[in-house]
Amino acid sequence: MSENSRTDETATDLLAVAFPPLDLGRPAGEQIFSALKSAILKTELPPGCLISESEIGQRFGASRTPVREAFTQLRADGLIVTLPSRGNYVSRLSEVRIREAQFIREGLELANVERLCEIGLRDTAASALTSILDAQSRCVACGDLLEFQEQDDLFHIMLARATGFARAETLLVREKAALDRLRVFSLSDVKHMTCLLEEHRAILNAIRERDTGSALAATRVHLRSILGALSSLIQANRDFFE
Repeated sequence: MSENSRTDETATDLLAVAFPPLDLGRPAGEQIFSALKSAILKTELPPGCLISESEIGQRFGASRTPVREAFTQLRADGLIVTLPSRGNYVSRLSEVRIREAQFIREGLELANVERLCEIGLRDTAASALTSILDAQSRCVACGDLLEFQEQDDLFHIMLARATGFARAETLLVREKAALDRLRVFSLSDVKHMTCLLEEHRAILNAIRERDTGSALAATRVHLRSILGALSSLIQANRDFFE
């Protein structure tokens, strides 16, 4: 079903969303973008809901210019759509876009892992990645799904960062955005978190051993797991999809 035919279905009370206050020492547009992106990825602002620039400006106590900057970035990342004479809506999930993003993300992450096996992982990066896995282990123990997800993001970002190529991280973050909302639906139990944690450990151990074949194989298994559950996730969350 098209975006045009379904955007009026969902309304959200912005007052119920816990946005952080603006830091006056930092650019407001960047902060508003980050806060809105986080709310969209967590589905606090669900697919199909209307969000207006004026309401967001009032919510943050910000002028029109930084709000428009934030909306422009959200639109570029595919997280909102603007319909003429109707307004801005959180974009619905798209199976085609998800599969495309997965294809691109896999290519990026495999390249990152292969490079790290070639050049070796610096002690500082290895220590940071180990700390992330320790944090994820604690999340599994207490069932903290949201913190586990944040640490999951950080694990992949740190791998990209360790390559030494700045754009590796930038491109990864952008392509992952199409997948992150889907992950909210799939990351729902301790058993699944434990599986993801073990996959992370396998990837890191193989990189440390500079075992390219094992590292690439472990990364493929890890990244493709979401595709195996895609059909069931679509059926269970049909209203959030195109």
